[in-house]
Amino acid sequence: MLTPMRNLLLLLFASTAFTALAQKQISPQQIQAFDAYVEAARKDWQVPGLSITVVKDNKVIFKKGYGVRELGKPERVDTQTLFACASTTKAMTVALMGILVDEGKIAWDDPVSRYLPELKLYDPYVTQALRIRDLLIHDTGVGGTDFMTGAMTIPVNEMFRRMELVKPSYPFRAGFAYQNTFYSAAGRIIERIEGKTWAEAIRERIFLPLGMNRTAPKRGYIKDGNLTKPHYNINDTITVIDYGADSEVGSAGAVWSSADDISKWVICMLDSSKYSGGRLLKPQTWAEIFTPQTFFPEDEYPTMQLLKPNWRTYGLGWYQHDYKGRKVNFHTGSLSGLTAITGQLPDEKLGVFIFGNYDHAELRHALMYKAFDWFALGGTRDWSTEFKELYSKIKQEEKQAKANADAKRVLNTSPTLPLDQYAGTYNSPLYGKANISVSGNRLVANINDNTLIATLPHWQHDVFYGPYRKAWYGKAKARFNLSSSGKIESLIFDGMEFRKE
Repeated sequence: MLTPMRNLLLLLFASTAFTALAQKQISPQQIQAFDAYVEAARKDWQVPGLSITVVKDNKVIFKKGYGVRELGKPERVDTQTLFACASTTKAMTVALMGILVDEGKIAWDDPVSRYLPELKLYDPYVTQALRIRDLLIHDTGVGGTDFMTGAMTIPVNEMFRRMELVKPSYPFRAGFAYQNTFYSAAGRIIERIEGKTWAEAIRERIFLPLGMNRTAPKRGYIKDGNLTKPHYNINDTITVIDYGADSEVGSAGAVWSSADDISKWVICMLDSSKYSGGRLLKPQTWAEIFTPQTFFPEDEYPTMQLLKPNWRTYGLGWYQHDYKGRKVNFHTGSLSGLTAITGQLPDEKLGVFIFGNYDHAELRHALMYKAFDWFALGGTRDWSTEFKELYSKIKQEEKQAKANADAKRVLNTSPTLPLDQYAGTYNSPLYGKANISVSGNRLVANINDNTLIATLPHWQHDVFYGPYRKAWYGKAKARFNLSSSGKIESLIFDGMEFRKE
């Protein structure tokens, strides 16, 4: 049994050791070894280009660009190269909302209907009970609605109108389902309060004060060519793909930045939102952003299988969990062909931001935890190797699951009707319009005026299955349902149901 004095001595020793670790200078050799680790890992994961910055104690201790902006071209990534922040933008939108909270223009628990009456949900009670806070923590009961940007091109107000048609995935405030449309709603509320676009507001209220002069609220604002291109693995070949459209839901994930610029944001968020000219947020508002608001499930990130945290929460625009006895705040960002991740160890005043130009290259997770170990917590785990094995296993399991599903195909069947009877226009108040035409012995699906196009050979019975025109979208499956009279009644295209005119 330990005496009180013994306890005190142990605490003093632990505190002294911790302080010594925190104050230890980063040596040039340590920087060089980390640099070599990053480059070796990038090559191992076959990421064409990435950019990374690490900050500690309000200073940038490491930043560098690796690889190329675009495969097949010589231009190298540097610390000025612009990448997509994607959903790490959400934390910026939250900070912008926090500024309005500090100014007394809004409160976290104000009803959304006060500012955005056109946003109505499946249940009138939920519509009335919905708070600003709910828009930011993915707890509304409404599952993902990314089809509103991926399968159609509609203005944001039309997205809000259609939300009433989306069936809930779970009861209100009784779970977690990632939701981009509600961050769009947060951005639209900011616009109505500020009397200017979200893009203008975030530039004026965050980017300019922090000196982030190269950061763009949307890709369309970029004025020079030092930006990366997105890449995707198509048929086992890493290929340059098209940029996605500058989204209507900009406040959910549209910002582009560079390692140089994003360093200023990382330092600001670590240092209670302070910057050289003042602070973005009052201390209590900054603290509220990082206060756990809800839980997120383990399967949200496969990395949790190896990290095995004791707890997992979500703040306002930040995922959170414990790591080696410390609190981690982090968030990923993913667009087609582009990735980002930001993470911080607030107790160690350590932050990291990593950009990549290869779709869902989860090297980002490995480099974040390696930076935590390397520059603060110690440890020798090779996160790159471990996470690569994890994600390779997941990819193999997905391939096997697809092979198993394909094996269940009923061979030597024919469509119930002649192909021309499947052609026509199909409508949905939620999903829009699908036009089906015949090309040779195949169907062609055109969803919402060329937003999605797929060529569909016959698969089995009344199911057709084939590639999207944009190969990185994969393959589409269309199932036609017939009425009792034998006429085509509806189409289910990749989970979206349309009724035939």
